[in-house]
Order: sequence, then structure tokens, then C-alpha cells
Amino acid sequence: MTTTASSSASVATTPSPDAALRRPAAVRVGWLLAGAGVLAVALGASLAFGNRLVPVDELVAALGGQDATIGEAAVHARVPRTVLGALVGAALGIAGASMQGVTRNPLADPGILGVSNGAALAVVTGIVVLGISDPYAYIGFALAGATAAAVLVYLIGSLGRGGATPLKLALAGAATSAAFASLISALLLPRVDAMQVFRFWQVGGVGGADWSRIGVVAPFLAVGVIVSLVTARGLNLLALGDDLAAGLGAHVLRTRLIAAAGAVLLCAAATAIAGPIGFVGLVVPHLCRLLVGSDHRWLVPYSAVGGAVLLVAADVVGRVVIPSQEVEVGIVTAIVGAPVFIAIVRRQKVRAL
Repeated sequence: MTTTASSSASVATTPSPDAALRRPAAVRVGWLLAGAGVLAVALGASLAFGNRLVPVDELVAALGGQDATIGEAAVHARVPRTVLGALVGAALGIAGASMQGVTRNPLADPGILGVSNGAALAVVTGIVVLGISDPYAYIGFALAGATAAAVLVYLIGSLGRGGATPLKLALAGAATSAAFASLISALLLPRVDAMQVFRFWQVGGVGGADWSRIGVVAPFLAVGVIVSLVTARGLNLLALGDDLAAGLGAHVLRTRLIAAAGAVLLCAAATAIAGPIGFVGLVVPHLCRLLVGSDHRWLVPYSAVGGAVLLVAADVVGRVVIPSQEVEVGIVTAIVGAPVFIAIVRRQKVRAL
């Protein structure tokens, strides 16, 4: 009798995909449209604010193709930077959501897990040691470094009893990221020329963007987004546990590998063009889950919009917070993201997704 009751209770409390992921579609669409509206405002602010404030009439005229005034010319110069900021932010937001789904780790983030600094170390090594300058070589080295870093962190986090727990992965990622950062500095310090060129790139920023650089990185970002969208349903099943996911027909290892590959590709491409920018992939997915729930079919596009909003807004703040100077966007996102990271760690209930 007791066994039957216990079995019934176990069945009753077993989460089903529909019950765990169901949220009203109207609410999801409404929040997504609201996010798109906020993104439009952030994009407008990015075009208007900077060393020169562009009034609304000149902004509208510039968007209509005019470039007769200094303000209109400034808007045209800021368009590539704004587009790059939105693309990089969206890529990092999606990468963070996918990494958290793959590892079922609420602390997963390209920066915290060392993937961003792994990509950065590979790029800097190629520049200093091999003298690479081709944009495609940057992406190739970044992809190799990001992949190696992800594998290394996972192997270190898997050592010992209990396997790759969220806390062990976070600690392994933090230690690996710090080691990579030290190696980057060691490579650059003896090379004054390389240090001068890439000292801002190390911090992470979208300044100096142009359409040729965006054109190089855009196909890689597109592939990463497609992979993340395709694996969204599989990540929903992984959230229920490996055994239950396999019972529902998911190929657990294949889903993890493909989703991780998409996240690493997004992170590598973003890092190659903008440097290692932290905390976007940590903060954005958590905020999006509060709005849309844990369904990755919605979480991925939400994280894209949220990441774009955060990075573009951070870039605007970095341009205006100190008169006549510019704070790199990576510093702004760190100031915003660090308190959120501490809050997530202190939440004892958030041990796994």
C-alpha cells in the first residue's frame, strides 16, 4: 500500500515537458514585442549619443540618407558600431542560454566558463607569434581557442566525486579564465606594438566597427543562431534530466554536442571581432526566464533581443558616463553583471537548471 502511494506520488510529481514549459503565448509575444521596442530605443540612442549629441531632426534625416551636416555624418559613422553591438550582444545572449541549457548550470556563461578568454588567448597567440592579420584567421583561431577552453573546463569540472556540478564548473571556469588572462598579458607585454593595438580589444568593445568586419563575422553568427534554434527542443528535454530525456526520444550526447558547438561558435565569432565581453551571457538568460519561462524555443530569441539591448545600452553608457572620454563596453557589462553573478551564487535554491 505504501509502495503504491509512493509510486503514485512519484508519477504525480514527475515534470512533463508541457507542464514545465507552458506559458501563455500572448504573454510571450507581448514581452517579445516590448523587448523589440526597447531595442529600437537603444539603437536610436546609440546613433544619437556620443562625443556629439545628434538632435532628432538630424537623426531622422540621416536615417533617410542625408549626410549634409556634421550630425548626420556622425549618425552614418555610428551605424556600423551600433549594428555590431547588437549582433555581438545577441550572440553572447544566445550562447549563454545554450551553455546553461547544455550544462544545466545557472552559472554558465562564456566569460565565467573561460570560453571567451580561451578564444582571446588563441587570437592573441596567433597575432604575436604567427603575425596573423586576416579576419578569417582571427575567427579560426578564436574558434579553436574557445573549443579547447570549453573542453578543458568541462574535464576539470568533471574530476572527483559527483561529476561536473554547477559549482565545480564555475570554479574551474573562473580559474581557467584567470590563467588565460595572465597568459594574454604575458604575450602582449613584451610587444609594445601589439599591446597598443589590442589593449582596448582585451577589455571588450565595439569601437572601430566597419561593414567589412561585420560582413566577415555575420555568416558565422548566423550559423550559430541556426544551430541554437534547431537544438532548442532538445535542450527542453535535457532540462528534465538525462534519463527522462532519453526516454522521451532525445539523443542526449548528440544534443549536448551540437548545442555546445553552436554556443562555442557564437562566442568565438563575437570574441574575434569585439574581444572578450563578460556577463552578457549570464545576466540576459536569467532575466529572460523570468519573463518567458524555461522553454528554449522562446528563450533563444528572447536572449538574442535581451543581449542586443544590454550591449547596445552598455555601449551608450560607456560613451556618455565620462565627458570627452569613452569607457569600453566590456567594463560597463562587468559593472552591471558582477552584482547579478553574486546574487545568483547566493541563491541557495539555484543549484541546477
